[in-house]
Amino acid sequence: MTTQELTRRILKRLGNFFWLVLIIGAGFGFLLYKYAKDTPVKHIAKASLYALTTKEVSATGGLISTLTGGKNDGMGNLSEEASISLDELANSRTIRENVAATKLPQFNNQSIGSLLIQNEMKHQPLFGPKIVMPKEEREVISYGASIIQEGLAAKTSKGDLFQISFTSTAKELVSPISYVFINELTAFFVALKVKKAQNDYNFTVRKIDSLRLVMNAYDQRAVKLSNSTMFVPPGKIEYEIPKENLINDKTRVVGIYNGAANNKEEALWRLQRAKPILDLLDKPEAPFDTIRKSPIQFAIIGFVLGCFIGLIFCVIDIVLKYAKAQIKGVVAVNPQQSVFKGNTTNTIHSNTVIDVAKENDISSTDILT
Repeated sequence: MTTQELTRRILKRLGNFFWLVLIIGAGFGFLLYKYAKDTPVKHIAKASLYALTTKEVSATGGLISTLTGGKNDGMGNLSEEASISLDELANSRTIRENVAATKLPQFNNQSIGSLLIQNEMKHQPLFGPKIVMPKEEREVISYGASIIQEGLAAKTSKGDLFQISFTSTAKELVSPISYVFINELTAFFVALKVKKAQNDYNFTVRKIDSLRLVMNAYDQRAVKLSNSTMFVPPGKIEYEIPKENLINDKTRVVGIYNGAANNKEEALWRLQRAKPILDLLDKPEAPFDTIRKSPIQFAIIGFVLGCFIGLIFCVIDIVLKYAKAQIKGVVAVNPQQSVFKGNTTNTIHSNTVIDVAKENDISSTDILT
């Protein structure tokens, strides 16, 4: 079988089964059209959040130096805290689980996690694993957090504008979930930022109370020492030295106390300054962006794919016979080499050539050529 004969047979076969190829293409096109038509539309709620924060002021270095009566000596900023971004918090498991555990009054006080699982059960794939509602509340929260993670996208732009988007097939849930997520994120971020300054302020207040007790103790010792040496002749060194030491100790404590009192106001100012201001610029409300599959586009792709599969199905037997004949022909005409005193003799098995020609309904001349 030559290449021209193979081409003629393929064209003849395609002419005979032309309508079959079109029917297979139409079937595949309808299946993909139905798939795209039944795929639920995804809704995207977008929001923009601007965080106005201030850099940490190096105030605790002076505070520690004052409370200890020493100098900082270039030890660096002892109050400098590790910074954390909204991106890192938004992708944390804690925030997602807090959102999944939140109950929505407008949905019969059901948790967000259970609502998302119910939505997944409505649109579960035909051949995928069956989705069931977990029995334990902890499992519901964990499963809901994983669904939130799939639909959540958060990033910070160059202008420090935090952008967040949530995608879901439940149009009625994207806006409430986005609001709950923003509230949880901002509350956690503010608490984390204020915590360090709050600890510094509490430490200053406790130190002031402790110094006040020490000063009261020095006063009591001074009164007791004065009463016990009332009738002692002045100038006795054994009585003057304790009085001088007591006065010096109280003077040092009074200096530390005055510095701590000043730092209390500074710590209070830092506490107020550390609280960031978060303003919601773009609210996650309708109209939402949508993602949907085009039925027409999927139908065209299915039709082309089906026609290609139909073509292969119709001519596969002809191509296989042609390939088999070519392989047997190559094996039949392969020369055997016999070496006799350095001379090579090529022999052809004519019987094998004739047998191959009879099996494939072709002439032995075609095989040899």
